[in-house]
Amino acid sequence: MYADPDFPLAILAKAPVPGRAKTRLIPALGPRGAARLHERLLRHTLATALAATPAQRITLWTALDHAHPLFLELAERHGIALRAQPDGDLGTRMHQALLAMERPGLLIGSDCPVLTPALLGTCAEALADHDVVCLPAEDGGYGLVGVRHPDPRLFDAIPWGTERVMAETRERIAALGWRLACPATVWDVDRPEDLARLSATWPALAGEP
Repeated sequence: MYADPDFPLAILAKAPVPGRAKTRLIPALGPRGAARLHERLLRHTLATALAATPAQRITLWTALDHAHPLFLELAERHGIALRAQPDGDLGTRMHQALLAMERPGLLIGSDCPVLTPALLGTCAEALADHDVVCLPAEDGGYGLVGVRHPDPRLFDAIPWGTERVMAETRERIAALGWRLACPATVWDVDRPEDLARLSATWPALAGEP
């Protein structure tokens, strides 16, 4: 059992609006298919989060449609908090989500199905003796970040959406003089080529019977 089973956890999530969610998967799945996959991934992510930390520690940071029926359903069913993502680029939104936590915690997206409750716990525990914890992703980004002391410099001018995200973040962490923990490498579902891997590992998430 990890040291802190009661850590804050933020999830950044777009509403499953066809044509605006998982846009890079639209060529393979169509607008509605991509939106349905996004909803399944979000439900899976929340189930993982609820197995790792209490519902009252989880905040779903919403985008596109803050009052979407899916968000309202999840909040009512599980007792999680809903907050609207602020204006600004991804770095600004991530920083604000971490800044809103009452103590050091973790931030994740909704498209990394390989996250497990145990891995989330390991990452939370790493913050006891590291300034930052990240889970680098195979595509050059990262699937999780946690900080002891939120600082906007960690996210400022990062080339979001490129293969340089984690490399630039490492450089930023070194410049700040912080200690970094990277307990694992993960992959997310973002491009059409990720669908075969998802299908082989989690057929139900991929939408297969």
